[in-house]
Amino acid sequence: MAAWACTLGLAALALPARAAGFPAAYEPLVLRPSGLPEHAEFDLSAALERARREHKRLYVYLGADDCRYCRRYEAFLEQHARELAPHFAADWLVVDLRSSLSVRADAVFLRFDGQRRSFAEFQSDIGDERGHFLVYPHVWVLDGRARPLMQMPVGTGTFQTVPEQLEILRLDR
Repeated sequence: MAAWACTLGLAALALPARAAGFPAAYEPLVLRPSGLPEHAEFDLSAALERARREHKRLYVYLGADDCRYCRRYEAFLEQHARELAPHFAADWLVVDLRSSLSVRADAVFLRFDGQRRSFAEFQSDIGDERGHFLVYPHVWVLDGRARPLMQMPVGTGTFQTVPEQLEILRLDR
């Protein structure tokens, strides 16, 4: 009996933990940065091209693998996938930018339209009123030309009810 319990315990340790990031039910396009550790450059070119081709909007999620608030939001999405995933799939291409808390705003770069923009330049270019502060999780809702469709809240506790998330997806202001 003790050997069986020990084997069961070891098997439980061998189970993989849920990976960080947007849940698979939302079919996210996961982008890992290049250029680490000096900078984290995310190339959005293919995502923008795909969004234009499929006539979809972009739900760009910048999450950190080691961010507990990101895990909370991702757990909320996982818990409500049956309700929310069809709404995402209808009009949105989810782009999951994977980062870590050690990556500062001045080290984040976004590439699209043949140009490389720093996080601050990108925020300024799209008229994002949240300024140059990088708070995880960070979400942008964009059209196929990387123009913002609405200002998004950032950080913990934001848009973590089904009605709030649906308001965002419907672009209710």
